[in-house]
Order: sequence, then C-alpha cells, then structure tokens
Amino acid sequence: MKTEELDILIDKIRGAKSILIAGHKNPDGDAMCSVLALGQLIKLNFGKDALCVYDGNVPDMLDNIPLRKKMHFYGRVDLTQAFDLVLLLDYGNKAHIGGIMPAVENAGFVIEIDHHKNDDTVGDLCLNDVNAAAVGEILFNIAEQLQWVRDSDVNELIAISVLTDTGNFKYARRGDILRIMAQLVDGGVSIERVSNLLNNKPRKTVLTEAAVTSRTEFFYRGRLALATIDAKDYKNLDGRGEIVLSLLGQIKGVEYIVLLKRQKEQQTGVSLRSKTHPVNGIAESLGGGGHTYAAGAVVHDTLDNVRARVLELFRGIK
Repeated sequence: MKTEELDILIDKIRGAKSILIAGHKNPDGDAMCSVLALGQLIKLNFGKDALCVYDGNVPDMLDNIPLRKKMHFYGRVDLTQAFDLVLLLDYGNKAHIGGIMPAVENAGFVIEIDHHKNDDTVGDLCLNDVNAAAVGEILFNIAEQLQWVRDSDVNELIAISVLTDTGNFKYARRGDILRIMAQLVDGGVSIERVSNLLNNKPRKTVLTEAAVTSRTEFFYRGRLALATIDAKDYKNLDGRGEIVLSLLGQIKGVEYIVLLKRQKEQQTGVSLRSKTHPVNGIAESLGGGGHTYAAGAVVHDTLDNVRARVLELFRGIK
C-alpha cells in the first residue's frame, strides 16, 4: 500500500467517533473474519470500539470463530446515525452490500478494502489488491506495514479468512499467501485448530450436500458439471454449497463446475468454478463477476431459465 493511503487510513480512524465495519451480504469466511479482525486491530491499536455488522445469513461453520459475538445482524442495531467512518470489506460490487448500503451512503467517509475486480467502487479511499488471495491477506500486509499490534484472535481470524477463500490453498495462485500463513503459524496459529473450528455443520447440511452432489448433471463430454439446489435444499445449506463445488472439482475430466441455487421464485444464485479456464467472463454475462477461476452472479429469473442460459454460455467451451 502507498504510504499516503495508509496515512489517510490512520487519520480517519483516529478522528472518528463512530466506526462501522461490514462485508458483503451472506458473509463467507473471508468477509466475516476480515471484519472481525479489522475491528480487533482498531481496538488494539487505537483503543476504539467499531461496530461490526452483516446482512443475510452466516454459515453454521463460522459459529465458533474468535470474537463471533461481536458480529451483529444489521437489523438489530441502530444504523440510523451517520457514522464518521465506514470500512467496507470484501464486498465485490454494490449489489452485494445489501441492507447496510444506507449506512454506507450516509457515512462521513468510506474506506473499502477488497480483492475483487470492481470498476464501480464506493469508497472515498480504496485499499484494494486484486492479486490478494483474500482480504485477510491485505489486512495482514497493512498491519505489518504500519507495525500494528496483533493478538491471537486477529491472527486466527486472518488464518481462517485465508484458508476459506483459498479452499485450503487449492486456489492459491501466488506464494505470498503461503509465506503469510507461515508467519501466522510461527506466531502461534495452529492450522489444525482453526480448521477444526470450521467442522461445525448440522447433520442436515452434510446430508443435503451429499444429496445435491449425487444429483449432478454432466454436459459437453463430461467437462461441465452442473448441480442444482432447490428452495428446500437452499434453506438447509444456509444458501451455500462450497462442499458441493469442491466434491465435483475432484471428478476426473471435469473442467467446469456450476452450482445453481433457487434463492427465491424469481432469483437464482450462480456459483462458477474452473480448474484451468476463466469463468469470470461468464459470470459477468449474467450480471455478476468475481475471480478468474471462481466467480458468481445473482440472476433475477427462474432456476430453469438460468439453467438454460448457463448451458448456452458454456456451449463454446474449449
């Protein structure tokens, strides 16, 4: 990060009497843990309590992460005040901010920290790095550059952020993130412990993941695996299906994985993964975006219509 950008970050935190930190709607491990880690960093280094909030659902596997009780559903706290500073993390694009957007719009100053490509940013200051494996990586680098104090909670939260967003390093494209994890381990983080913290799913979730995976369809000589989550399954999975994506990615010959989620009657979530070929372009065609090999979208149409559209977009795959 540029020194002048970090100077603004420090100045805005020091001058703020009210601070709000949030990530994208339906937070995953990176969004949730990054928000809590930054809140704790501000507490340790500036003596200030930031309000950490989320919109949507939090997956059960994150129930046991450090400082979980400091993460509040936005509808249960007072967001009518104009916060001096809003820190927006891992949000991707405006559509993913959800019910917290009014607080962002009313803030005195907005700083975003993200690793997604976004041509329509909302921050007055953007501390973004599209090469970072997770927002947790960016926070680690900021803390190192500014010589901020980190405690064991911060270190574990950053480790979980990294582990979840890289699929336990399966999606890591640079060695930097491995070197950061090595420093965290040397500082006392146990990968076994933080991994076990995430083994916290209800029985119905695991059984539903298995059932959805077993119903997968295969297209284009088996190179495309397409799984569908209906309304009932979506509720049981708390809106997610990362294990389904991971299992399908283990099948020999499968190059692309698509997971369609019926969120509402006229709203379908699309998750895209690939082993070697970009899928972000397909996500963008559906109104979404994301990383080169892991992207997604929310399409306001029926699941059947979205399924047909996705298959057509993949028709020319190589």
